[in-house]
Amino acid sequence: MAGPMPTGDPAPADGALSRSAPSRLTRIPFGIYVHVPYCSARCGYCDFNTYTSAELGAQPGASQSDYLLAIRKELDLAVRVLGKTPKVSTIYFGGGTPTLLPAGEQAAVVDAIRQRFPVAKNAEITTEANPESVAELGLDILAMAGFNRISLGMQSAVPKVLEVLERRHSPGRVEQVVGWARSAGFKSVSLDLIYGAPGESLDDWRTSLETALALRPDHVSAYSLTLEPGTRLAARVDRGELIGVDEDFQADCYLLADSLLSAAGLPAYEISNWAKRGQESRHNLGYWRSSNWWGIGPGAHSHVGGTRWWNVRHPRDYTSLVFAGKSPAQAREVLDDKQRRVERVMLGLRLAEGLQSSGLTADEQRRIGEYERRGLVSRLDERLSLTPAGRLLADAIIREVLD
Repeated sequence: MAGPMPTGDPAPADGALSRSAPSRLTRIPFGIYVHVPYCSARCGYCDFNTYTSAELGAQPGASQSDYLLAIRKELDLAVRVLGKTPKVSTIYFGGGTPTLLPAGEQAAVVDAIRQRFPVAKNAEITTEANPESVAELGLDILAMAGFNRISLGMQSAVPKVLEVLERRHSPGRVEQVVGWARSAGFKSVSLDLIYGAPGESLDDWRTSLETALALRPDHVSAYSLTLEPGTRLAARVDRGELIGVDEDFQADCYLLADSLLSAAGLPAYEISNWAKRGQESRHNLGYWRSSNWWGIGPGAHSHVGGTRWWNVRHPRDYTSLVFAGKSPAQAREVLDDKQRRVERVMLGLRLAEGLQSSGLTADEQRRIGEYERRGLVSRLDERLSLTPAGRLLADAIIREVLD
């Protein structure tokens, strides 16, 4: 079960943006996110907006064919709402499991985007994938369609950890898929890892990191496991079948990851992301830099020029609205200047590039100076960023610093 949706103001049925949004559209990068809500099975820790075939059944409007038609109609809506179509610099297929769609269908969606928007020649085009959902021929088809980046859900290299997480692939499958992706011509291979699972040891986590590094990835994302209410994993912990999450252990895991990944030539560029120079996820950087993006699909979030909105979650509800010629947005919020400044501080501190100290008020500069003296914040040419130890306390530091 997915977590609660954010609250907001009613979204206009025609999808119209705030008056100020179009003026901010062409000045910063624009990306398109495509949410694919399908999974072959739901992992025990997952609370994402995903659905299995058994959960959807034969509900009208919930089929893949309906979904594929609906996202094209939402692309048409985006063109109408935006007016002058901005150049697309990144396209990102997330989920769910995007590679559960036939590779030819994913390629056709990219082609549909190209038919409606100018796409930059050097556009970053990414698909997320679970190792067991990928076929060698499928990766060849994606590469020929312009996909140049793949993000693989490796999660762990230790069988007992994969079992606790209810991941279905074997550790060796990841190596095979990485080889296929390289042969197909993908320019960037990213691996996703999770640490802090019940029963995992620091040696287990070291094994996963070293196994991942042996595959020579261009990018690694590593996330601490969170026990989300309503998930099977949280229920097992509540029943006493598994031990809970140990935050001190997770902190040790994070520092080990930062040490090993940095030493291997993948420095952190965001709290949970490490990459070779030039291989940072441009699409995700767009989120952290408050760029513009349109999220296509059920449950997808969008942001254009200070207007943020999110679509209804269920594929059936999503297709029903889109087929009726209406925006699938459930709600939205229009950020004022104060909210935009707060977001710039919050997101800027997450990035290694940091933020200009001049963006802080006098009181905020005084408070962040205390964290600088404690070694939790670093300063370089008046840009402030969190140290590795500071990243462990990022949320608390940001709360304390902001007015």
